[in-house]
Amino acid sequence: MKPPTPATPRSIMIIGAASGAGAPDPACAEGPDALRHYRVFHDTPLQHVAWNAILRVPRAQQDTPLHAIALFNTRLATEVETTLKAGHFPLVVGGDHSCAIGTWSGVHHAFAGKGPIGLIWIDAHMDSHTFATTPSGQIHGMPLACLLGHGEAALTGIDGPEVKLRPEHVCLIGVRSCEAGEAALLHRLGVRVFGMDEIRQRGLAEVFDEALAIVRQGTAGFGVSMDLDALDPEEEPGVGSPVPGGLHRDELAAALSRLRSDPAFVAMEIAEYNPRRDRQHTTADAAGKLVNAITPR
Repeated sequence: MKPPTPATPRSIMIIGAASGAGAPDPACAEGPDALRHYRVFHDTPLQHVAWNAILRVPRAQQDTPLHAIALFNTRLATEVETTLKAGHFPLVVGGDHSCAIGTWSGVHHAFAGKGPIGLIWIDAHMDSHTFATTPSGQIHGMPLACLLGHGEAALTGIDGPEVKLRPEHVCLIGVRSCEAGEAALLHRLGVRVFGMDEIRQRGLAEVFDEALAIVRQGTAGFGVSMDLDALDPEEEPGVGSPVPGGLHRDELAAALSRLRSDPAFVAMEIAEYNPRRDRQHTTADAAGKLVNAITPR
């Protein structure tokens, strides 16, 4: 796959990942339909943005969360890979953040033979538990660990048994809530974590510079996986697992705007929009602003 150039921007194809099977509050499954209804993602003069499909967990596959999520993410990985190979830019819209297993497994498979991929994970949480460390048992707290090759084989083996991400190509931004088991895993692997204390001390712009250097070094491309709970819930309440003291939408949009027309930026994901907790579509509008920040104009 030849990477596109800034002179020929890719169409953004939105793939809805309407699954809430990995979270205690399943209302995030309603997120993709709500965001499409609110029309928060739209064309700019230089960028075509269109909804492709909204994937759902068939009722017959909802026997256990693990089974449902494994099958759902296998379908999602195929959809993402197909979108990339067609020359488009996939924007996956969740759903709970367990959809990341499918999103980045699909990106990894599309780049097979070209090199590893980098990933900026923007989230209030580390999402790096396994069933051996999780206190809740919720799979939306496990996707990054799975992509790094740790966890249940049904999840780590989606779209192939190989590890999807190397720790030296991954970093987290916005973390302010974590537990000992997942923190220990990321520390042992050497994954760079930018917590909110460091961000407030250094500024998001400087942190984002360092994050980009990490995900670009030695990779064939990179992406962004964003849980909307990275934002401050005082301003953006419509998320699955709110944590006080987060990022502000304007500062995050300013950081993301640096990715416009970057040919190495190959995919993006926005997860955990919960329309039942939103106020007057405020958080939906924030999601639209963050996507608009990456689109040429």
